[in-house]
Parts: sequence; structure tokens; C-alpha cells
Amino acid sequence: MKTKNRIVWALACVASLGIVQAQEMDEALGTARDTTNSSNKIKLDGIAAVIGDYVILESDIDKTLIDLKSQGASVQDITRCGLLGKLMEDRLYAHQAVQDSLLVSDDQVNAQSDRQIQQLIAQVGSMEKVLKFYKKTDIESFRQELFEINKLNMLSEKMQSSIVEEIKVTPEEVRQFFNKIPEEERPVFGAELEIAQIVKQPTAPEEEKQKVVDRLKQIKQDIVENDASFNVKAILYSQDPGSKSNGGFYSMTRETPFVKEFKDVAFSLREGEISDPFETDFGYHIIYVEKIRGQELDLRHILLIPEVPKSAVEKAVKELDSIRQHILDGKYTFAEAALNFSDEKETKFDGGLLRNPINFDSRFELTKMDPALYNQVRDIKDGEISRPLREDDPRGGAPKFKIMKISNRYDEHKADFAKDYLKIQELALREKQFKAIKKWMDEHIEDTYIHVNTENKDCDFANNWVKE
Repeated sequence: MKTKNRIVWALACVASLGIVQAQEMDEALGTARDTTNSSNKIKLDGIAAVIGDYVILESDIDKTLIDLKSQGASVQDITRCGLLGKLMEDRLYAHQAVQDSLLVSDDQVNAQSDRQIQQLIAQVGSMEKVLKFYKKTDIESFRQELFEINKLNMLSEKMQSSIVEEIKVTPEEVRQFFNKIPEEERPVFGAELEIAQIVKQPTAPEEEKQKVVDRLKQIKQDIVENDASFNVKAILYSQDPGSKSNGGFYSMTRETPFVKEFKDVAFSLREGEISDPFETDFGYHIIYVEKIRGQELDLRHILLIPEVPKSAVEKAVKELDSIRQHILDGKYTFAEAALNFSDEKETKFDGGLLRNPINFDSRFELTKMDPALYNQVRDIKDGEISRPLREDDPRGGAPKFKIMKISNRYDEHKADFAKDYLKIQELALREKQFKAIKKWMDEHIEDTYIHVNTENKDCDFANNWVKE
């Protein structure tokens, strides 16, 4: 029921797109029909169901099947009834989000669509190939369809988040959750690693930083005095790949995971105001607040990154080589070196120990580890310290360099309450969230107009869509 488990046909296709040709799409559709429904009487343009203000067509189900097939997913155990049930859940969430005024702006939706289009173009080579794959004759019709899908998905996600955002679990609830699991059914956690690192971040000289600040001041002056477009300036000059193509647009609240310096400046501005240049770990920014909606901001920003000279890069590598040798010689421990020499604030005060971004635990399960991190540590043996490794900045900034070690290894094991508390806590929280969503779903199915067409009323839905 959580977002990552929802079947959303557009996002699924954008995420993978390995890409199939037009004739393969037809084959995928035929295969999916054969494996999920023995009947050949499928009305592509028929109405499958109505949820509040939303209509689900039979063709929507087929699109979902096509995209699952295009990703290489097995459809053997997937039924049309199951997919229809998921689509109905999404529409109910979106319908209720509108009723509760949990809205998303058109700019937010367009920004998401633009990111997806850029991903598609990067994967297949051109917009023409994208349109051919989706059987669209022009980009505007494709954008419009993507807009409607993304708006529905974002409303659905916002509604689901609002249902579970206040849900917490106490230590006693975690204990009760664990104790009620029969011994033979307790989860098994895979082999895990604890990883520590010492980071050196080459920095730009002051004159390069000043060049960037002066350039941002010029851009702001042109916007303020000559009515130039902030949107266009961001597209032309910003070095933030996540927002550059969208004119620097972001929508955020105080809970949005942006760095503190960025949020402090953003929430200090009035609507229509442009900040002075300011620095974060990413570079130098200016922010324009486009719209304030209560505790939510629509803003645009321009990021410029000072150039780091080759000499600074060479200095960082040399320092890491020296630190590594001193640790091997016993001059100080890895943790002491991290505290005294690492440039990474997030890890230096914890002995250089990395935290899993999923649950902030110190352990990384090998089978679920980010591929980039796995490639960095896969050849490091116990007790070894790596040579300096380069890690490029996906934003286009200066690379950072690091030395790494494996602090601990944990073999595959059955869940232990003391050792695996954080993982068990997460499982207990998910169960509590699932129950809250199920209760919400049952209540709102009763209160919402729902119609399921005659051909789908015999489906064995997980929810009571066919009210009796």
C-alpha cells in the first residue's frame, strides 16, 4: 500500500524504459492479456470503474500491463482485477486529496513531467523516439497526458502521506510486534556491512568564489532592473541539473530535505523577492520566491559552482595518502583521523561511520546496497584501508576524495530484537501504517461514489469496491 509498492504505469515506464519497439508493445499487450484473463473480450475504450470524479478505462489497465511487460516484469501472477483494484486505490486517494484541499500546483506537476521527459530522451536518444514509443504524434499531446497522470499520482501520494505522517511506534509497540511473530516466521536479514570513510573536499580559491558571487549579483540586477526572466536565466546559467530544465523550480516546506542554509534563506523571503547570493555545500545560490501557500513555497533558484583548480585536487589526494599511512603506522586510529581531518560533517563526529539513508542505521545490507557504494567497497578486505577513491558530484561540481574501511561485517541471520531493533522498528511502523491506511480506505469507500462495471463486479478485490 505504500508509494513504492503502487503500480503507476507512467512512472514505471519512465523509471526503466529498456526500450521496446512498437511491435513489441503489441506483443506485450497480447501476452499480458493471455496470462491474466482467459476472456478475449476486452473493451479498450470501455469504462472499467468510476471513483468519485475519476474514470478508469479498460485501456488504462492495458497500459499498465504493457509497461510492466516492457520492464521485463513477470505478469504471470498479475491479474486485471488486481491492477484495476490498484488503479481504483490511486483514484480514491486523489479524489479525497482534492476534497481535503491537499493540492499540487501546475508548476510542481510540470517540473516532474519535464524531469521524466529528460530521462526518457537521455535513455532513447531523441524526443522523436519517445513519441514513437508512446504512439504520440506531437509533444503537446504527450505532455498533456503525462501531466494528467503525474497530477493524479502526486495527489495520491500527498493523500497517503497525510494519512500516515503522524503515525509513530513506541518501544513497547515494537516489542509487542516482535514477540507476536512466531519463532519460525521471524525475518532473516542478509549479510551486512558497517562502512567508515574519511573525506577530503577540494575547495575553490577565494577569487573563484568571488567571481561566482559577482555573476549572481549581475543576474539579479538584470532581473530586477531590466525585467529579465528568472526562469530563463536559470535555464541558461544554473548548474543544478535537478532543476535547470524547469527554470530552477522547486516546491518545498520546512520539512523538505534541503540543506538548512537554503531553507533559512527561502523562508526569510517575501513573495516576489529575490535573495542576495548565499553559500551552501553545493555552491552559491540566489532564490526567487514565486508563490507562498501557507507553509509551502514555490521558488526558483540559480546555482553556480566555483571552479576548483587541479592543484587543489592533487593536494586532497596527497593529504589522504598521508592520513592513510599514519593510520597504518598506528599514529592514530581511523576514527581519530576522521574526527580531526575529514571534511564530511555528517560522518566525522561518528568515527567516519556511514549511515544508511533508508533508516539511518549504520548497517548496509549487501543485496540492497546502492551500486555506487558497493563498487567502492567490494574489494576492501577486513582490516584494510582503501587507497584514495574519487567520487564525482552528480551536480557537476568538484569531485571529492575519500579513503574507506569496513568497520564490521555481519553474516546473514534471523532477526534479533537487540541487534536489529531499528529494522524491527521499521517493520512495526509499516504494519501500523498499513492498518491506518486500510481503515481509511474502508471508511472512504463507504462515503465516496463508486461504480464498477458489470464485467468487473466478479473480481475478488482486496477492498469492498463493489458495495453490497
